[in-house]
Amino acid sequence: MTKEECKDKINFLESELKALRSFTQKESEQHNKILTQSSKMAAMGEMIGNIAHQWRQPLMELSSILMEAEAKIRISKNLTYNQVLEMIDTSNQILKYMSNTIDDFRNFFATDKEKTKFKISEQIKRTVNILSSTLENKKIQIQIIIQSNPTIYGYQNEYSQVLINIISNAKDVLVQRGIENGIIKVKVYEKDGECITEIIDNAGGISEKYMDDIFKPFMTFEKKNGTGIGLFMSKLIVENNMNGRLSAKNVKNGAQFLIELPIF
Repeated sequence: MTKEECKDKINFLESELKALRSFTQKESEQHNKILTQSSKMAAMGEMIGNIAHQWRQPLMELSSILMEAEAKIRISKNLTYNQVLEMIDTSNQILKYMSNTIDDFRNFFATDKEKTKFKISEQIKRTVNILSSTLENKKIQIQIIIQSNPTIYGYQNEYSQVLINIISNAKDVLVQRGIENGIIKVKVYEKDGECITEIIDNAGGISEKYMDDIFKPFMTFEKKNGTGIGLFMSKLIVENNMNGRLSAKNVKNGAQFLIELPIF
């Protein structure tokens, strides 16, 4: 083979390799898009359940107000003007709470058009509020410990999605293992110029045989009805979209997830 033929062969192979890399990258991007959509749909299903829990109590309160009004009209016919105003005012407060709940869920599913600056503690409180009724229904206590409130630059709804994925995963394990007095702690602090969000549960920890695989797609472990992509998508969001790190390890009585993000 002549020198020119060798050169042509090398150029051809380099061209084929470049085409293969391009195809592989496109396939990977498409795969991640599908996983992202699947994750969103799974989260939407869980959020609908959360709405039901969030609204159950206020709907019962509204029903109680109407039943009280009906009873007074039917039995004693003694419903004063001030009592009516008080009932209307209480009802309006309940409806406002329900409206705010819908806004929280709608904001969660809104697509972030661009990165923004946001305070970490406010986003954590809004996110935990979405999950609070579900956790309360499962008799799981959630604690928020804010030691620092740095400003983060990124997609705040995606940060919320990561929190919801991790907290929901902890909730499921606590329920499946029948842990009494279940606790999930969300702690925020600064370290070495980074914002650290620490999520710890007391569910007994992650089995060592799964520890290296928890961030792989479709690894469901004990979560029988889950999609198995929540933690995978969380790592993808934190590390690819927010220039941070997401890790997990076992601690006393449970598991610890660390979200490490650069401070803006």
